Amino acid sequence: MQHPIIKPLPFAIMLALSSAAFAQEAPKSDQEATPGLETVVVTANKRVEKLENVPMAISVMGEQFLQRNNVRDVEDVINLSPALTVTYGTTPANNGINMRGIGTSSIGIGVEADVAVIIDDIPMGMQVQAFREVPELQRVEILKGPQSTLFGKSAIAGALNITTKPIAGPITNTFSSMLTSDHEWRVSASSSGRTSEQFGYRISAIENRYPGNVTNLTTGGKVNGSSDKTFMAKLNWRPTSNLDVDFSPRFNHSNRNCCVLVLTSLTPLQGALLSNIAQLPATTLLDGIPIGPENRTVRNDAPTGQDSTTRGAGLKLTYALDNGATLSSITSFDRYLAYDSRDQDFVDVHTLLYYPLANGKPAGVDAGYTQYGSFDVKSRTQEFRLTSPDSGPIRYVSGLWYGKNEIGRQFIRGYNGIALSTPTQYFGSTYNINYALYGQATWQFSPVWSLMGGLRYNREVSGYTMALGAPPPGDFKPTAYYESLDNGENKLTGKLSLAHHLSQDMMVYVTGATGYKGKAYDITSGLSAATAAEQPVKAETSKTVEFGFKGNFLRNRLTWNMAAFLTKFSDYQQNAGGYLPGTTTYVTRLSSVGGVQTKGVELDVSALVTQALLVNASVAYTDATITDFPNGPCYNVTGSPNGGFNLECQLKNPQYGNQNVQNLSGGRMPNAPKIKANLDAQYDIHLANRGFGAFVRGNVRYQSDVITNLNQDPSLAVGAYSITNLGFGLKDDKNLWKLSFFVNNVFNRHYATTGLTGAGSWSSKAPNPVVNVTNTTWTPARDSWRYFGARLDLRF
Repeated sequence: MQHPIIKPLPFAIMLALSSAAFAQEAPKSDQEATPGLETVVVTANKRVEKLENVPMAISVMGEQFLQRNNVRDVEDVINLSPALTVTYGTTPANNGINMRGIGTSSIGIGVEADVAVIIDDIPMGMQVQAFREVPELQRVEILKGPQSTLFGKSAIAGALNITTKPIAGPITNTFSSMLTSDHEWRVSASSSGRTSEQFGYRISAIENRYPGNVTNLTTGGKVNGSSDKTFMAKLNWRPTSNLDVDFSPRFNHSNRNCCVLVLTSLTPLQGALLSNIAQLPATTLLDGIPIGPENRTVRNDAPTGQDSTTRGAGLKLTYALDNGATLSSITSFDRYLAYDSRDQDFVDVHTLLYYPLANGKPAGVDAGYTQYGSFDVKSRTQEFRLTSPDSGPIRYVSGLWYGKNEIGRQFIRGYNGIALSTPTQYFGSTYNINYALYGQATWQFSPVWSLMGGLRYNREVSGYTMALGAPPPGDFKPTAYYESLDNGENKLTGKLSLAHHLSQDMMVYVTGATGYKGKAYDITSGLSAATAAEQPVKAETSKTVEFGFKGNFLRNRLTWNMAAFLTKFSDYQQNAGGYLPGTTTYVTRLSSVGGVQTKGVELDVSALVTQALLVNASVAYTDATITDFPNGPCYNVTGSPNGGFNLECQLKNPQYGNQNVQNLSGGRMPNAPKIKANLDAQYDIHLANRGFGAFVRGNVRYQSDVITNLNQDPSLAVGAYSITNLGFGLKDDKNLWKLSFFVNNVFNRHYATTGLTGAGSWSSKAPNPVVNVTNTTWTPARDSWRYFGARLDLRF
C-alpha cells in the first residue's frame, strides 16, 4: 500500500548536502579564537581515540545533536542515521535493528540480533531492551560492518556503542521538560559532580508519556503510543590515585501500546464476514471506522503491546598501571521481565461466542480471540581488559570475556477446542554461555603508515527446551516436548586494516573483517517433530571489505568521511513462511538462507559554514540483496491462475518436500532502503549585550521505498518519504537555560513504520459460496502527522 509522500529529493542534491559526523558541534563563541569544529572522540576500539584516526566507518551523534533532535531512544537514533533501519514485528519484542540493510527479524527467543547494542560497556541481553528511554546521552557511535572481534558474536552486522554523560566538575543540576500538541510530555532531572577528590556521582530520572496517534473507538482512548519511567545512576569512588570504582545501577519501566493494525482498505466491504461467520459482518464490527489510506481508528477490546521492567547494574574497576596502561574489570547483571498481548481478532466483539467447535456448533464462549505471554531475560557478563598507553608505535587492547543469557518465554493463543482461534500454549527456554579471548593492536610502522589487526576466539555453549500444549481453560498439560542441550561451537573472527595518512588531516584505509553469530533455535508455536529434528539452525557468518577516506579541511571547518563496502553473509538466520509438505497448513519457521549481501557507499560531512552556521548531513546508498535462497516462501495473490500464488511460485516442488517455493536469489532484503539521507543545520544569532542569543534549526530526512517481507510481496511495500522538522528558540550565553519551539513533520506527510496485511480473515458470503475479501493495513509512525512542541532546559 502506498501512502501520501512528498517527491523524493534528487540524489545529486543529497550528495551535495553530503553526510554528517553528527557529533561535531561548533565550540562556544567565548572559546574560539579561530572558528572550527569540535574534536570528536570515539571508543570503537575500546580506547579513546579521535574519530579521524580510526580506520573504520563510524557515524557519531554527539550530545548537542541528540538534544536538538529530542532523541530519547534507539528508534530516534535510527530515524537520523542513514545506516540504520528497523524491522517492526507484531509486538515490540519482535522489533529488530538493521545495519546497512541487514538485521534479524526472526520471531522467537532462540535467535540473537545481528546488531549489538552496548550502553557504557554493557551489552543488551536481548535487543528489545534497547527500545527504551536512555537518559543523559553523551554520544552514540554507529559502528558499521562486522564488529565481532571486539564486541562479540551479536555484532555480526554492526554495533551501536552508546555512552552516557561522565561525572566531572562541581555539582551541577539540570531540569528539562517538553510538551507537544499531540499530548506527549517529558520531564527529566539530574544531579552530577564531584563532592571530593575521592567521590563523584550522577543521578538521573526521567518520565515521559505519549498516548498515541490511533484512536480506539471502543474505549475512546489513544493507542500506538508509549510511556517510560527511567532511573540511572553513576557513582565513582577513587580510593587511591590510580584506582577508580564505578557503580551504575539502573531501572526502567516501559509500556508500549503499539503495533496496532489499522485498516486502510477492505474489498468488498458489503457482505464481508469475519472468518466467514454470518453473525460477524464487517458493517457492524467496523462501524464508525473511516477505512482509507489515512485511517487512524480501530476497534479493539483487548490491549496490543508490551509492558516491561528492567533492573540491572554495572560495576567497573579501572586500575592505572605505572607505565600508563590500564587494567579494567567490568561486571554486569541485568533482569528484563515483559508481558505482551495482542487483540488477535482485531475487533471489539466477543468473537468466541460465534467461532465453531469441532462439531460445528458455536462455542458460546464470552470472550474475544487474543494472544498473550511473557519474557524473562537474565544476563550476566564479566570482562577483564588490558589497554596499553596511548603513546608509542604499538597500541593494543586485549581481554577475557564471559557472558551468559537465559531467556524464558510463555505464550498463549486462543481458546482450547476452538480451531479458528489456532489454540496453543508453550513454555520455552533458551540459554547461551560464551567464553572469549580477544586482542587488537595498531602498529604505526612509519610516520604515514599504520597497520591494525585483531582476533577473537569465542567458545559458545547453547541449548533450548520447549513444552507445547493446549491453552486455557484447564491446566497446562504438555502434548509435546523438545530439547537440544549443550551444543558447543568454537569460532575465530578477526579484523585487519591498513591506513595511509596522506597528511596530518587526511587518511585513506582498507579494512577487512569477519563476523559470527551463534547457533539458533526455532522456539515458536510452529515447532514440530520435523522442525525440532533440524535444530539447532547453523551459525551465521559474515565477511566484509571496506575502503574509506577521512579528511579535515579549511582549518578544521569541514570534515569528510567516506566509505565503500561489501559484506557477504552465509547461513543467514531468518524466519520465513511456507506450507508444510503435503498440507495446506502455512507456518512460519526458522531456517538458514544460503546467502545475503550488502554493498554501497556512505558519506559523512560536517561543515562550519560560517561562525554561526553549522551543517551536518549524511547519505548512504545501500544495495542489500539475497544471493542464495532457491526455496524461498511464496505469497498469495487474489485471483492468480497459479493456484492463488504469485506467478514465480513453484507449486508443490518435489525437490523441497512438495512445498510451494520460489527462487528468491537476487531479491531485495526487507526494510533496506537503497537511499537514506539526513540533513541537519543550526544557525546561531548573537544578540550583543543581551546575555542571551537566539537560534533557528532544521532537519530533513529521506528514505526511499522498502519491501517489508522476505517473500518480495509488493503489497507489503512502504513507499519513499521525506520528513522535515523546523525549530527556533532562545538560549542563555552562560548555558544556564534554553527555550526551544519546534514543529515536526512540517508538510504533514503520512507514512507507515511497516506495511502489513492480515487484520483478520474475511469472506463475503456464508456459508457458501465463499469469496475472499482482501484487506490492507498500516501502523502509522510516531510523526506521521504534523505536531508542535516546546522544550525548556535549565542548568543550575
